[in-house]
Amino acid sequence: MKTLIKKLIPKGALSAYHKSLAILSALVYGSPSEKLIVIGVTGTNGKSTSVALISKVLESSGAKVGSTSTIGFKIAEREWLNDKKMTMLGRFQLQKILKQMVDADCKYAVIEVSSEGIKQYRHLGINFDYAVFTNLTPEHLESHGGFENYKKAKGKLFEHLTRRKKTKNQKNKKTIIANLDDKYAEYFLSFKADKKIGFSVENENADLVAKNVQVTTDGTSFEIKGTKIDLKLIGAFNVENAMPAVAVGMEEGIDLEKIKQGLESVKVVPGRMESIDEGQNFSVIVDYAPEPASMEKLYQTLTLINQSTNQPINQLIHVLGSCGGGRDKARRPILGKMAGENADIVIITNEDPYDDDPMGIINDVAVGALEAGKKLDENLYKILDRKEAIEKALNLAKEGDLVLVTGKGSEQRMAVAGGKYVEWDDRDVIRQILKS
Repeated sequence: MKTLIKKLIPKGALSAYHKSLAILSALVYGSPSEKLIVIGVTGTNGKSTSVALISKVLESSGAKVGSTSTIGFKIAEREWLNDKKMTMLGRFQLQKILKQMVDADCKYAVIEVSSEGIKQYRHLGINFDYAVFTNLTPEHLESHGGFENYKKAKGKLFEHLTRRKKTKNQKNKKTIIANLDDKYAEYFLSFKADKKIGFSVENENADLVAKNVQVTTDGTSFEIKGTKIDLKLIGAFNVENAMPAVAVGMEEGIDLEKIKQGLESVKVVPGRMESIDEGQNFSVIVDYAPEPASMEKLYQTLTLINQSTNQPINQLIHVLGSCGGGRDKARRPILGKMAGENADIVIITNEDPYDDDPMGIINDVAVGALEAGKKLDENLYKILDRKEAIEKALNLAKEGDLVLVTGKGSEQRMAVAGGKYVEWDDRDVIRQILKS
């Protein structure tokens, strides 16, 4: 019904339609964000992990916390995976879950804010107290009409931050937290706020500086203000993901030792460098990494692990694909080339085709792998069925090998033609195959 209404509305009136829905949904649920301290997290990579880490740090203070992200939802003690195939829920769904957080006596709400959500004004009905910027790399460019529009869409969260709380006994200070190691940090820090905090692992002049970063097969450690934090999460990029949690925690008056405990309590973030172990004699890792910048960081992490272990990876087998639905066609051959240059065997498969031709997407990715020197049906395979592709990888794997499956992480559905979805979880499929 909603889709039909949208089709009947002239394009010039769509903005007004989206804005009115945002305001209406907030009114229907009693403007729940006015009763919460709301942290909005945006950027290209690391948002979901940052949301998870911020949530744990805030919980370390004894407060109840709610969150929404690409990975999952949380209302106080209740947590479940995101099965909506949406990073940022629709306006009424989002306001409903915020109301449930209020009803559950949550003090905080941590919201992953996407550019697509902002484009449809889903952020308008939410009164944010914090706006967090992680990083910015090209993504959703076709949808936004170029990188500059994509950047400006993210900026609207920070522009929206000036709205004051109506509830007198609630926090009213507005804070921007930004990653100074990203070249676009200055843009996001240019918006008005009561306080601005810059964090860095490179810039000694930042408000918060992570020092002595160490990556091992057991996790990642760093020091902040003389306190060593041992993350269970593997990868130097997870230090950047953790720093917003440190910043928010300190602003909320949480002791650094409590912040440390909160961060160290996170053993795994679903679908993010998640290891699958069913007793096999080779390794399997599931990661999201849907675009070149995140895949580059993933390969850098695997290289560090390989160099630091006594049992280096024998052979790397990478299963990947790319999105359809107008999601950056230009990145397809780039992903293929990166896999071709870094993996010993590349298996390209279906991911989220939407209404695009799935085999066409696979062929586009394969162009890059072929350019990197891979040979079809020798060390490069094109397999349309994702389960068959994963099964092929697991069957090829020998002792000491690593099978890497990327593109979906912990997503619970696959988007196919006609606006339909297929129930899917890479991790469950892998476990099922390994057990059989």
